[in-house]
Amino acid sequence: MEVRREDMEGGRRLMSLDALRGFDMFWIIGGAAIVKTMAKGAQNEWMNTHILPQLEHVPWEGFQFMDLIMPLFLFIVGAAMPFSFGKRLSHDDRKWRLYLHVVWRSVILFILGMAVQGHLLDYDLSRLRIYCNTLQAIAAGYLIAAFVVLYMGVLGQIVATGGLLLLFWGLLILIPVPGHGAGVLEPKANLALYIDKLVLGAFEDRTTYTWILSSMTFATTVILGCFAGQLLRSDKRSISKFFYLVLLGAVTLGLGHVWGRWFPIVKHIWTSSFVLYSGGMCYLLLALFYLIIDVLGLRKWAFGFVVIGMNAIAVYMATHLFDFRIIGDIFLKGASSQLGDWHGFARAVAAFVVIWLILWWMYRKKSFVKI
Repeated sequence: MEVRREDMEGGRRLMSLDALRGFDMFWIIGGAAIVKTMAKGAQNEWMNTHILPQLEHVPWEGFQFMDLIMPLFLFIVGAAMPFSFGKRLSHDDRKWRLYLHVVWRSVILFILGMAVQGHLLDYDLSRLRIYCNTLQAIAAGYLIAAFVVLYMGVLGQIVATGGLLLLFWGLLILIPVPGHGAGVLEPKANLALYIDKLVLGAFEDRTTYTWILSSMTFATTVILGCFAGQLLRSDKRSISKFFYLVLLGAVTLGLGHVWGRWFPIVKHIWTSSFVLYSGGMCYLLLALFYLIIDVLGLRKWAFGFVVIGMNAIAVYMATHLFDFRIIGDIFLKGASSQLGDWHGFARAVAAFVVIWLILWWMYRKKSFVKI
């Protein structure tokens, strides 16, 4: 899913996408743990009151910083699609070949999602969860979005996005949930969750997150990213692209906020208002990274994020399958008694440094894991 080395803007590497992907992954692979343990070590009341809550997901309705991480991942996948699709189609104009490739990548991502969160590697059917992970949300959203992007023009893509968002809203609000009625949006009672339980049965993930019906809105998040990618790939002036990204961000953020009054912003269901609200945030973040890195040319500060972003899927898998604190602890032997409340922070930093150094070595060797 990464933007390949040939993804360029005006003959220059578009670094902001890699950096933003790395920024996103940073919080998944260690950033959140570092900040949380720092707050514990510092015992700072301001951090505990204002920072730590943003590093937790809201229980149901609402939005905090950590609720942006998953939609940003999907959004960046969409932003990369116009570049990767354009490159492939320039070599082979048969779209059906590209779509077969898309299907294959989606299948691989879906299986990887089962491996990291669906207990696939336990080889125990009683523990198996079929659809339950971010990678699987990406797989479903990418598959649907690819069809829309490959077979529709920009106007058709806009209509399809709006149609999917309205359809999802209509289904959840108008179709009654057995035993609860229509328009119910509660953690354990909503149409999306009912469909998951009905279709997946014993293999449903048994949380308040929903997947099958929500695939419609996963796709819209990816398509919002596609709009950004198409803009960045266009011939417009760089500064114009920045302002368009800001405009798109402001409009979608505003629409999501307004719609949220009637159709709540709920990440667990991936409601239409959540798509727009989080999408607006994604546009604004991309605009910021694009302005600083690719317009103003201030690139050195982002190198650490780029190293992570170039192997995002690989590091996501690795950190979900292995606890890198085990390696980090090797360098902290005997330090526990010295560190006191800062021991957790030291462990989190050590684990992250181990991960980053491995990624840096891969970057230096030009070893980028692609799907």
